Amino acid sequence: MKELEKTYSPEKIEGRIYRKWLEGKYFHAEVNKDKKPFTIIMPPPNITGQLHMGHALDNTMQDILIRYKRMAGYEALWQPGTDHAAIATEVKVIDKLKAEGKNKYELGREKFLEEAWAWRNDYGTRIINQLQRLGSSADWDRERFTMDEHGQKAVKEVFLKLYEKGYIYKGNRIINWCPECKTSISDAEVEHIEMEGNFWHIKYPIAGEEGKFVEIATTRPETLLGDSAVAVNPSDERYKDIVGKKLILPLVGREIPVVADEYVDKEFGTGCVKITPAHDPNDFEVGKRHNLPEINIMHDDATIDCPGSKYDGLDRYEARKLIVEDLKNEGLLVKVVPHSHNVGRHDRCKTVVEPLIKPQWFVSMSEMAKPAIKAIETGELKFVPESYSKTYLHWLENIKDWCISRQLWWGHQIPAYTCSKCGEITIAKEKPDVCPKCGCHELVQDEDTLDTWFSSALWPFSTLGWPDDTPEMKYFYPTDVLVTGYDIIFFWVVRMVFSGYEQTGKSPFNTVLIHGLVRDSEGRKMSKSLGNGIDPLEVIDKYGADALRMMLITGNAPGNDMRFYYERVESARNFANKIWNAARLIMMNVGDEKVGDIDKSKLMLSDKWILSKTNKLINEVTANLDKFELGIALSKIYDFAWEEFCDWYIEMVKVRLWNKEDETRDTALAVLIYVLNNILKLLHPFMPFITEEIYCTINEGVKTIMIEPWPVENPDYNFTEDENKAELIKEAVRAIRNVRASMNVPPSHKAKGIVVSEDEKIRDTFESAGDFFKQLAGLDKLIIDSDDSTVEKDSVRVAIPNASVYLPLRELVDIEKEVERLKKEEKKLIGEVARSTGMLSNEKFVSKAPQAKIDEEKKKLENYEQMLSQVREQLERLSK
Repeated sequence: MKELEKTYSPEKIEGRIYRKWLEGKYFHAEVNKDKKPFTIIMPPPNITGQLHMGHALDNTMQDILIRYKRMAGYEALWQPGTDHAAIATEVKVIDKLKAEGKNKYELGREKFLEEAWAWRNDYGTRIINQLQRLGSSADWDRERFTMDEHGQKAVKEVFLKLYEKGYIYKGNRIINWCPECKTSISDAEVEHIEMEGNFWHIKYPIAGEEGKFVEIATTRPETLLGDSAVAVNPSDERYKDIVGKKLILPLVGREIPVVADEYVDKEFGTGCVKITPAHDPNDFEVGKRHNLPEINIMHDDATIDCPGSKYDGLDRYEARKLIVEDLKNEGLLVKVVPHSHNVGRHDRCKTVVEPLIKPQWFVSMSEMAKPAIKAIETGELKFVPESYSKTYLHWLENIKDWCISRQLWWGHQIPAYTCSKCGEITIAKEKPDVCPKCGCHELVQDEDTLDTWFSSALWPFSTLGWPDDTPEMKYFYPTDVLVTGYDIIFFWVVRMVFSGYEQTGKSPFNTVLIHGLVRDSEGRKMSKSLGNGIDPLEVIDKYGADALRMMLITGNAPGNDMRFYYERVESARNFANKIWNAARLIMMNVGDEKVGDIDKSKLMLSDKWILSKTNKLINEVTANLDKFELGIALSKIYDFAWEEFCDWYIEMVKVRLWNKEDETRDTALAVLIYVLNNILKLLHPFMPFITEEIYCTINEGVKTIMIEPWPVENPDYNFTEDENKAELIKEAVRAIRNVRASMNVPPSHKAKGIVVSEDEKIRDTFESAGDFFKQLAGLDKLIIDSDDSTVEKDSVRVAIPNASVYLPLRELVDIEKEVERLKKEEKKLIGEVARSTGMLSNEKFVSKAPQAKIDEEKKKLENYEQMLSQVREQLERLSK
């Protein structure tokens, strides 16, 4: 048998093993009619990407599922790829050019796109290489990019289909505009935060009625430059007589009407609302109902667009200050009331967005949302945890038309072509030669690109060859599980589902497994501003990928945020060392011997116990994985491997291993290897590198553990009765060890033990397990009896179910010396109790000390009193 290195060094094995996997193409999946497919699509990381803890968690979870299903006999495809990440990438390229003294607009679109593609070629594979260091077993032969040739083909196909169906249209609508990125963004890309602001109460004079005004309140005084009306509720008695009258717009002098509209809340503010259709989505709807003009008073960079006015060209906030000052000077500012309100910011650059009217491309969502909603109702799509289906449904049931155009150059350019002569817009996959309306040959493609989510919404099927009718599409689609964070349910999950139904008639996956965020040890979100981000690659360099993976999954529950602790990474590394050392111990005992199959006729009680427990472990871990309870599954493997296998079973069989004359030695070795192999297989999805190295070393001729069969229960190894017997032995050993520890008896000191029970089965259990019971309990002699007539009077009694174990006191300790030691300990503890009690009864201390200090002292007193009680109990026992 080959040997393992003396110490486990992940840095020595992980790179070598991953190269072996790649060269063997063990990650590759093919259409295979003899197997059932299992498919996961990787949420495509951005090409601007650097591996962070969110990626590490997300991809570890996917890798666990794909490795499990691969071993369970499925044709398991984990489809990888990257996203062009429109805005994020464009910003990066612009910054790079700026550092080189270049300007996007001076370069022009064509040259800029050359720079963007060069960026993609330089950085696009970087995060993929980082994911490989994590151990990700994705099918890299099938790696895709959202803007590759086939991705572009799929996007054009969908755009054309939706346009022909009447779902895509172009119109002037209120959109979210980012003045920093100078592009429209979707509702999902706007984050709403609570900000301190003001309500400015302003008087609008009634035309022709000297000294009469209506009072409005606004949080954005600068937008009054674009007011088209003031609205009141039609049932508001206060304003019935002014509906239809004209008001003089302050600082502008333009006349605007008073209109009645149900939108106005009589109870909020003054009951009069300024209507600015070009700068507020609700006002836009009111404006449509009353045929009001839409006056845009803002440039794309959020400076004021009012030619001829003193505010023209000012930044929106500078204009706000000046407008408020002018209103005050003209006596039209009534009051300023502090007010906290929600403000929308672009989630990427954190700039406050402006609602603006722009000609944009939209997707009508009312019909497309219906099958995506029904999918939850019918159970065709489910979320884990189920509660996240409410988030999904809430978004869909309140969905607005989707603004899909972006004022960017990097991305899928909209396949719309405008005739230079007649203005006819033609939608086509490729640029038409002539205008279908007038025959002109001069057609110009729309400069806008599509929202990045438009192409990533097609990811589950475009990556499998759609719109072509490929074998992969027929075999691997719909996919099985989508693993993603709760933060992109409405960005991406919703859009994939309605796109899947619209284009393929099916949900793109049947389960969405939601995970939370990885936070720092204090529960804070990791961020650059806090400086609390932890680089997964640094953790891998220091502890190995397996330790990081184990830490991320330990205690992890679907949907819940988790905290990163270095102590838990170290604990995971310690577990890896434990498994490594156990494997080395077994291999050293095997040596050059040929270990055969397990001989059932030679199984001892300890063998039957561990085999029966292994069956239970296999069944439970498999059930946990099928229910996506990854953290629970790993916890069970950990407890079994560390405690039952290493701490108990290996200790139980050591006597047999050391005795080459023992006729059950070969059976013990066979059981050790059988159980270790099953542990390694169950652990492999979680810790792939160490399990590969040990398994392939122990099992000569095996190329990789990755394609070994997943463990299944062996009915021949269900020994319930023997399992219960062994658990009784363990309970007795634990109780004896506790007594010895409480009396400071060193492990090397042996003593006699007497088991007393009226139950013959219990006596037989201890009889058959005598050797390993004595070894584990530190006994040099074992007597088994039906009554306590032979038990010495000064013996310590240990109670176990339906039996007692007696340990003669004088064999455990030198009573005189122990009494002397305990009396010294008693004196010391009496002093500590007195000191602590004195402090806590001192009014000066209690009134002035911090509460934490007082609580700490109370805890100390409690501990001292408990320890004193135990010492006195031992003294009483020794004095009998």
